[in-house]
Amino acid sequence: MSPSKEKKIRAIIVDDEDLARQVLREFISKHDEVEIIAECANGFEAVKAVMEQKPDLLFLDIQMPKLDGFEVLELIGNETAVVFVTAYDSYAIKAFGVHAVDYLLKPYGAERFDGALERAKERVSGRAAGKSSPDLPLPVDLSASARAPLQHLDRIAVRDGTRVFIIPVAKLDYAEAQDDYVALASEGKKHLKQQTISSLEAALDPTRFMRIHRSYIVNLERVARLEPYAKDSHIAVLTNGTQIPVSRSGYTKLREFLDK
Repeated sequence: MSPSKEKKIRAIIVDDEDLARQVLREFISKHDEVEIIAECANGFEAVKAVMEQKPDLLFLDIQMPKLDGFEVLELIGNETAVVFVTAYDSYAIKAFGVHAVDYLLKPYGAERFDGALERAKERVSGRAAGKSSPDLPLPVDLSASARAPLQHLDRIAVRDGTRVFIIPVAKLDYAEAQDDYVALASEGKKHLKQQTISSLEAALDPTRFMRIHRSYIVNLERVARLEPYAKDSHIAVLTNGTQIPVSRSGYTKLREFLDK
């Protein structure tokens, strides 16, 4: 098959700066095998575009309004090859830890871009040929990669189809494990997120949230009281009336907190 008839690599550019998108457009224009199918100025637009258009390749900035690059990647999964394009070198190790193809540090030249694109083309062509990929399943909380050590989550991004919801942790009432998902209860609604409850527990501030049962994490500010439920068992009653089961170890921890 001639190069002109080969299937093009479908790419999306995501950057909140128009100049940065313009630079990428210019470099990509020199490669006929790559087709830009969308440009996005923020993370919300990026998630929607990726879910709707299923690109082969994503050029993704990291620090953006609304959603950062790691949150975008967490929400879209690992079906798309990703080249991070950013002005910050501090995320490089973390980017490769989530199996990015390459990490372009602004400002970069044509030679550096061409090298990144070659790596991306190898990744895309390998997947198209059904070859085994070195990619591993995405970590369940990629946004943790963007946080400094000992810094806890202040918000949780959840995707529902092409829509994205941002839940401030201060408004999270509790989280409930449901197989490989967690149900996040906030302001009278529940949002499902593909994540283990253990990883969520590790990302939350332990002075504000407590795992009181193997399947439940509760916002301590929402706990109104503890009540006996059946023989040797208890429930936590939240300020909105929700009742949550409490394990024996959870009861001890929660009792100590309430007695302070």
